[in-house]
Amino acid sequence: MRKCATLRLLAASLLLYGCSLWAQQASPPPGAAAPPAKPQTQSQPETTLKVDVNLVNVFVTVTDEHGAPVGGLTKDNFVLSEDGNPQRIAVFDKESALPLSIALAIDTSMSTRHDLPLEQISAKRFAHAILRPVDAVAVYAFSEAVSESTHGYTSELKRIDDAIDHIRLGAATAVYDAIYLAARGLEHRKGRKVMVLITDGENTLSRVDYKEAVRAAVEAEAIVYSVIIVPIEASAGREIGGEHALIQISEDTGGKYYYATSTAQLDEAFRKISDELRTQYLLAYYPAQRASFSTFRRIEVKVTGSPEASTYRARHRTGYYTVKEEF
Repeated sequence: MRKCATLRLLAASLLLYGCSLWAQQASPPPGAAAPPAKPQTQSQPETTLKVDVNLVNVFVTVTDEHGAPVGGLTKDNFVLSEDGNPQRIAVFDKESALPLSIALAIDTSMSTRHDLPLEQISAKRFAHAILRPVDAVAVYAFSEAVSESTHGYTSELKRIDDAIDHIRLGAATAVYDAIYLAARGLEHRKGRKVMVLITDGENTLSRVDYKEAVRAAVEAEAIVYSVIIVPIEASAGREIGGEHALIQISEDTGGKYYYATSTAQLDEAFRKISDELRTQYLLAYYPAQRASFSTFRRIEVKVTGSPEASTYRARHRTGYYTVKEEF
C-alpha cells in the first residue's frame, strides 16, 4: 500500500516537471522576439477593396461665344475633375487623327415621309464630306423596327449611298430602340464614336425606355448629335416631349442638337457637326481615390489659361458608369 502511494507521488512529480519544462521552452526569454504565429488551418473571410484603374476617356469639344469650334488648345488649357476631385490628365491628344465611327440613324416613320428624300440627300453629302479611309459609317433606318442597312461599319461610299437610298418608310417610330441598338453597335469600336440621329423626335413604339437608351449611349462613349426635323407648319405634328429628350441625350453625351426645316438647314447642321469632329480633344485620366462608392462618376472640364477662356464652353459627356448594366 505504501509502495503504491510512493509510485503515485513519483508519477505526479514527473508530470509537474514536464509541464514546467514545456512552459520554459514555449515562452521566449525577456527581450526575445515572439515566434511567428502558426497559420490558421481554416481560412478567414477577407474584405477586398476593388480599385478602378481603368483609363477614362473624355472627348471634349470647345466652342467660343459664337458657337464656333476652338482649336489650338494645349493640355495646360484644361482642368478636369471627377465628382469634384481634381484629376491628373494622363493622355492629351487632338482628335482629328483618331479613327471615327459614325452610326447614322434615319427616321423612316410616316411622320417624316415628306422630309425623307431631303434627309437622304443631306445624309449622303455628310458621309462624303466627313469620311476618311480610317473612318467608317453604319446606316440605321428606324420606324416600328430598327434595321442596319450597311450590314456593318464600312468606309465604302457606294455601299453607304446604296444603304441610304434603299431605306423605306414604315409606320411607327422607335427612337429609343434606335439609340440603344446603335450604341451597342458602337460599344466595341476603337477611336471616336459618334451617333447622328435624323428624326422629328416622336417616339411611339420603343421596347426600351429613355433611361435605357441614354445609359447605353453613355456606356458606349458615344457622342450623340440630334438633327431634329421640324414640320414646315411649326404648330402641327411637333412632338415637344420627344424633342426635349433628344436635346437632353445630346447634352449628356457631349454632343449637340440642331433644328432643320429645309435641305439648306440640314446641310448646315451636318457641316457644323463635321467642323466639330475635326477639332475635338481627348483628355484621359486614371481616376484618383474616390470618397464615395456610387456607380456613376460625374465629370467636369474647364478651359483656362487665356483671356478668352472665360467665354469658351467645353462640351463632353457628363460622366460614366463604373458598373455596366445588362438590360
